[in-house]
Amino acid sequence: MTTVLVCDDQALIRAGLVTIIDAQPDLEVTGECGDGRTAVELARSLRPDVVVMDVRMPVLDGIEATRLLAGADVPEPVTVLVVTTFNLDEYVYRALRAGASGFLLKDAPSAQLLHGIRAVATGGALLDPDVTRELVGKFATRIRPAETTPEVPLTSRELEVLRLIANGLSNREIAEELVLSTETVKTFVSRMLTKLRLRDRVQAVIYAYRHGLVS
Repeated sequence: MTTVLVCDDQALIRAGLVTIIDAQPDLEVTGECGDGRTAVELARSLRPDVVVMDVRMPVLDGIEATRLLAGADVPEPVTVLVVTTFNLDEYVYRALRAGASGFLLKDAPSAQLLHGIRAVATGGALLDPDVTRELVGKFATRIRPAETTPEVPLTSRELEVLRLIANGLSNREIAEELVLSTETVKTFVSRMLTKLRLRDRVQAVIYAYRHGLVS
């Protein structure tokens, strides 16, 4: 059973998320709240497998709450899936930098939300492909350094997979692009993350642009 904490300041949306999640036999909502400070407190006490976090919330916004729960300096990070109405703005980039393992828009189908929760709960990461492409297009110059890119310890195939991830492709899309099986792609992704000491695909996207591997 995957336990979930739902954090959204709009009671109606929060109730909808709780209903959708609790209806699944393998998912259980163990708590809910409407502000970032309470989200941090509940996450630390309940230790859910996944926190579904809104971005704009009172007292403490979702980005800062995510940083406190999943940031690089957190000893025991909590997995956070950001779900918000906001897309084409800096919130996306800031949320991912804060440590979120995934990002979905609230108008995404219920099945995609449930897939996202399950994906990040098992150590994966989820980026809405459209969000990824917009993120890349808007913030690439900020993420990518001007200096010469250092040598990256990846094979040519692993590097190719990394570039496709950075362009917003899913494992299935990468498999189609490279004419490989999905399982083979998963293996390449796992090796690439291990070699680069990255936690998930979100960090891989940022790494690729920060090191000038895609343009």
